[in-house]
Amino acid sequence: MATDDLPPGPHAASESEIMAARLATIVANSDDAIISKTLGGVITSWNGGAVRIFGYEPEEMIGQQISKIIPPELLHEEKDIIARLSRGERIEHFETVRVAKDGRRVDISLTVSPMRDSAGRIIGASKVARDITERRRAEETQRLLIDELNHRIKNTLATVQAIATQTLRRAATPADFVDSFNGRIKALARAHALLTGSSFQSAEITDLVREQLLFGSEEDHRISQSGPALTLEAQPALHLALVLHELGTNARKHGALSVVGGLVSVRWQVQSGDGRQLRLSWREAGGPRVSAPTTQGFGSVLIENSLRAYGGEVAVTYAEEGVVCEITLPLSDLSHPIGALARETNSLGLGAPQRRIEGKRILIVEDEPLIGMVLTDYLLDAGCEVAGPAQSAEKAEQMAANEAIDAALVDGNLAGRRVDHIVSALRARRIPFAFVTGYGRDALPQGFEEAPIIEKPFTEEQVIATLQRILNNVVHLHSGRVEA
Repeated sequence: MATDDLPPGPHAASESEIMAARLATIVANSDDAIISKTLGGVITSWNGGAVRIFGYEPEEMIGQQISKIIPPELLHEEKDIIARLSRGERIEHFETVRVAKDGRRVDISLTVSPMRDSAGRIIGASKVARDITERRRAEETQRLLIDELNHRIKNTLATVQAIATQTLRRAATPADFVDSFNGRIKALARAHALLTGSSFQSAEITDLVREQLLFGSEEDHRISQSGPALTLEAQPALHLALVLHELGTNARKHGALSVVGGLVSVRWQVQSGDGRQLRLSWREAGGPRVSAPTTQGFGSVLIENSLRAYGGEVAVTYAEEGVVCEITLPLSDLSHPIGALARETNSLGLGAPQRRIEGKRILIVEDEPLIGMVLTDYLLDAGCEVAGPAQSAEKAEQMAANEAIDAALVDGNLAGRRVDHIVSALRARRIPFAFVTGYGRDALPQGFEEAPIIEKPFTEEQVIATLQRILNNVVHLHSGRVEA
């Protein structure tokens, strides 16, 4: 008898069984969710990966509709999948969202393939879902870090721009401008160097005093400092650094440090009671006779505005024996900005016809004192009246809701606080506004997508042109829609 005439033995069947068993083991132990369903959407299999990702046991899902794990707003995806499967198409992986048993929304990468019977007819679908939640989180974290860096760089550039503008306005000669500007930029750089060591979170006050008065050297017998160890948050630290620089520069030019025998004493303490407060005392002695200045220079304005931005106060006494400066600064935990996002370049309509904005009252919402000062100068030069600058979220919201104003310029973030309530109050009163920010559009309050953005750093022309647009109904916001 020929071997071809032998009846089939059990070997072929066992090979098939072994392959099926191997496949079943792979499916059962896969980290991915592998699910099968009918063309009507009824689940017919549910593996261990699906249990891990979605939280449902097989007995809870087999026989149920696949729509049980699909968010309502994405049910249209299932209809499209069924239609394409019916045509025999394999659906390559795409990213979507599904809902777990505990209500969590799970980011997944999904692949769908048609299932056929022995006759080749499509009877259902096989779905493979991979949990990409951690990857999405990592991508979001990276995006936030990049955008936060972008924001910090732009804010720093805007601060440098503000220092240049304010220094130039008050400089007697070009040489005076260069000397003063360079000194302030170096002070800012030294403060940034300190903050970089703590990931821009904080700085020790002793380090600030050393860097701004001793310029990093170990000692100067004319300068003494004492006080408890104290860590300041990033923004107050930056501004206290500039304050110390202005006091030190004045002392070296005109005060106690301008002579060999002069002395400067810096003492501080932390007081409790109605909240923690830093009390810092600057005292000069042994220098030339002191008299109060007849005009207020940029240094004095910078000191006052820098401290006022954080609820602080300053009192300067020009005693004959030397300058005395008493500083009070509230100490509080500042939250960090939540992030922000895709960069968007905004057209400011610089070629638009000039429209008069003289006499308009503009609210400035800006927590960076120097930038607030520059915006104030720009508006005053254009003939506007200025309300603010409002430097805290509470004050800004109060002014947005109650102040008699024609328009507003709103920073995209106030010391880590979002500005949603502030712009909502402006919208409720039908007051046009523009964002002034280093963040991109995605980081700003939702529903205000058509509000113009003035990116930091900015020019006077950009600020004025944007105000002309919003004050003359080129852009006007009502209930989130743009109306010309």
